[in-house]
Order: sequence, then structure tokens, then C-alpha cells
Amino acid sequence: MATTTSGLTRRRGGGAATNNGDDESTRVASPVPKRNDDRTPETSYENSANGHKIAYDPRDISENAERSKQPKLTLMEEVILMGLKDKQGYLSFWNDNISYALRGCIVIELAFRGRISMQNDSSRRRFPLADRVIEVVDSKLTGEVLLDEALKMMNTSEKMSVNSWIDLMSGETWNLMKIGYQLKQVRERLCKGLVDKGILRTEKKNFLLFDMATHPVADGGAKEEIRRRVRTVLTSRTVVLGASQFLPEELEFRYLRTIVMVCAAYAANVLENALTTLGHEARERAFAQVDELLAEYSQWPFARRAGGSGGVGANLGQVINDEVNNAKDRELQLEVVAACLSVFTRLDSLL
Repeated sequence: MATTTSGLTRRRGGGAATNNGDDESTRVASPVPKRNDDRTPETSYENSANGHKIAYDPRDISENAERSKQPKLTLMEEVILMGLKDKQGYLSFWNDNISYALRGCIVIELAFRGRISMQNDSSRRRFPLADRVIEVVDSKLTGEVLLDEALKMMNTSEKMSVNSWIDLMSGETWNLMKIGYQLKQVRERLCKGLVDKGILRTEKKNFLLFDMATHPVADGGAKEEIRRRVRTVLTSRTVVLGASQFLPEELEFRYLRTIVMVCAAYAANVLENALTTLGHEARERAFAQVDELLAEYSQWPFARRAGGSGGVGANLGQVINDEVNNAKDRELQLEVVAACLSVFTRLDSLL
């Protein structure tokens, strides 16, 4: 009997008919009906210099365009990079906060990229920030595996609050029906992503009775740039962030992203790794500054002030104010950022 097999939709066009029976050679296989709800993009072609046609998937082009507008590292990657030991290539075994904080960073990154926002319902203001419901406003994939996995879950499930999503993706639930929402092996997958980006390398080390993959730093410049940014925000009277591949000049919310990264690293208990070059008193002042930042940016609207302890970051309030005013249509997404930071403020009591 004749059967039909469809080719790979990413690189080929339609299906092809094959014949498996000699006695039915005159039969023609029925064409496969095309589903109207099939959203897989058609294969496109362009002419090369030598006249040959080159097939490509339009999704590849859109993903590349998306990545060109974003920093080289996501918030999650910056936080985990701060926590990794440079030479040993692993995180502290006693850090219970980082896994939960990383899930919060996933929600924040999706909000910064315009994929999710607070549900536009005026009655939401009756609830605390963390208990307000978020929704997907743009389901286009980002090209980052973890972000896309979380985005697909949010897009296909019931609408839930910021706190609920962070809990579920962390596996913090007794509801067996929702245990499938947990994102597995987030730390290892982030490290492998950093290996692909040339920031880390992979080694195997023996720990007593078993071998474990470790990821020492391969590109020290990336980690040093993050440390420098952290120290600038927490110790400089006037904060000026230079452009780099990790913080492009044309990136939206450059200063707000950096403040959020610092607060997330603080919640994940890895911030101290960026302050090792400071003296004891300077380090204590830096921690006092990040406490103030977390308190101010974990509410909506942001409680921006003229300057922190000892006049540190005197220009931050005005710079953040300009960034927010230049993106009035993004306020519901920035509200999600504030909600995640409000979850970070009570992280120790949650875990």
C-alpha cells in the first residue's frame, strides 16, 4: 500500500510519495492534506553569487536579528558566572539561593525582551506585586533555550502570578499536577551555554567516588567586565557604564539591567565574589548600597532617589527615570521586573 512521508520542514518543501508494493504500482498515493493551523514557516530561497539557490528557514534570520539587539550574556548567565570559581569551575555546594534566583532572572529577562508583561487589569493593584498575574504578549522565540522553554510553558498554560511562576519553575510546589513546570538542570545548561559562547570550558574532575563535569573560566575578560560594572554601580559617586559586547550602547534599559543584575547576584549569594578587591569597610558600604537599591526597585513605580549612602550613584535616579520615560509603552513589563525583585527581598524566608 502506498504511504507518504514528509520531509524536514526546516530545510525541505512538501512531502513525497513512495511505493512499497510491486502489484500496486499503478496506484497513486493521496496527497497529505495541509493543516490550516500549521504555523511552521515555509522554506525560503535566495540566489547566491554563483547562481545556485540557497534554502534557509526565516526563523533563523529572525533569531539572529533578535540576538544582535541583545547583550552577549543573559542575566542568568551573568549571575552564574559571578558565582563560579574561576579555576575550579563549580559553584559553592552550600548556596541554596542561586537556583531560585536564576528562575527569577528568567522571568525578568523575558520581561526585558518584551515577551511577557503584567495583565492589563486595573484591579491588579489591589494585590501585592508578586501576586499579580503575568501574561505572554509576544510568543516569538528569543533564541535562548531556557528562555524559550519558559516562554512556551507560559504561553500554553493558565495565567499565573509572578511568585507562582518562579515557585513552579524552581520545583517549589506540592501540587503533583504542576510538577512538570519545573525547569531541570538550569545551572548545568547555563554553563554549557557559556561554553558555547566561549566564556567557559568543560573539564572532568574526580570528587571522591564519582566524576563531575566542571566549567572553569576560559575568557577572563567577560567575568572581569561584570565585576567592574558591579563595583561601578556600588562604589562610584557618578555611575557611567561604558559600551561593550556585554552591554551594547543601543541596548534598552542599560542602567536598569545592571541594577537588576546586581540585585539578583545579591539575592543569589554570589555578589561578594565581585567585591573581593575592596577593603572591609568599602565592601560593607557596597552591601549597604545594594540593600537600598533592592528596596527601591522592588516596588512599582520605582522609588528612585538622588543618591545612596555617602552619595554613591548620585545620578542613578535621573538616568533610570530617563530610561523609563523613554519607554512608556513598556511599563507593564517593567512592573514584572519590580515584582521579581520584590520576591528576591524575601528570598531567605522562602527557602
